[in-house]
Formats: sequence, structure tokens, C-alpha cells
Amino acid sequence: MNIKSSQKMLIIGVFLMCVTNTSAAKTMSVRVTNINTEKPGNIIAMLFAMEGFPKQHDQALILKKQEINAKETVFDFTINIEKFAIKILHDENGDGKTTKNWTGIIPAEGLGFSNGATLSWQGPPSFKKAHLTLAQSVDEIVIPIIYP
Repeated sequence: MNIKSSQKMLIIGVFLMCVTNTSAAKTMSVRVTNINTEKPGNIIAMLFAMEGFPKQHDQALILKKQEINAKETVFDFTINIEKFAIKILHDENGDGKTTKNWTGIIPAEGLGFSNGATLSWQGPPSFKKAHLTLAQSVDEIVIPIIYP
């Protein structure tokens, strides 16, 4: 095999690796329900890969925010990773964080998670419990906010 043939094979191999590792993006709607319109603030929707879920909001791949004006709202996400999880926060005080109650442990604001995951006595759900896969995802998911 000469050098030009080797270079062509290398270029073709790199191209095929790039093509096969790239997953097609998909648009998904997240319908947030059970919003308490009596409380002030915003609804924040965060899309995470495993890293940072669910506590480190700065590691969310996508973060979207809407003012509260109805008992439900919809966020559209373009997702291009195979595994992901979504966290919904009713950010009553506008600080962008999950505010805790007097215990410093239990959230004082409403939360919701993908895949029906919920808070437990051990804390927030793991990525394993909340994750969805792009291949199995549907066009719309519903996440109700649960208030303390």
C-alpha cells in the first residue's frame, strides 16, 4: 500500500467514525404541569447529561426560563445526546437555585424530574432514575411540579 492510499484510508476511517458517533438531533417538547400560579417567580427547565444532574445548574447543557402565567407551560429542546435528564424548578425567589427550607436539606420550592423520578428521603433522584434515551424518547413528555 502506498502513502496516498494510506492517507485516503485514514481520511475515510476518520470520516466514518465522525458520522457513526454523531446522533441525529431530535426536538422534544416538555410540558410542565401543576404550576402553582399563586406563587411568584419563574419556571426553569434544565436539560442535563449525567454530569451535574440535578444539583449543579451551571452544568446543564440547556437552561430555559419562563415567567409564570398559567398552570402549565411548554419548553422545546433540541437534543443531540443519547442519554439525558430534565429538571424543572419553580424558582420562587429568582436566585436560580433550589432554595431549601429551614432544615437546609428539604427543598422549599417546587420541583419535577423526567421519567417520573421524584425526591426521596435520600435526596434528589439519581441520573439513572431520571434519564431518558434519545432513541426511546417521544415528541412530548409531561413533568408535573411537586411542591413541598
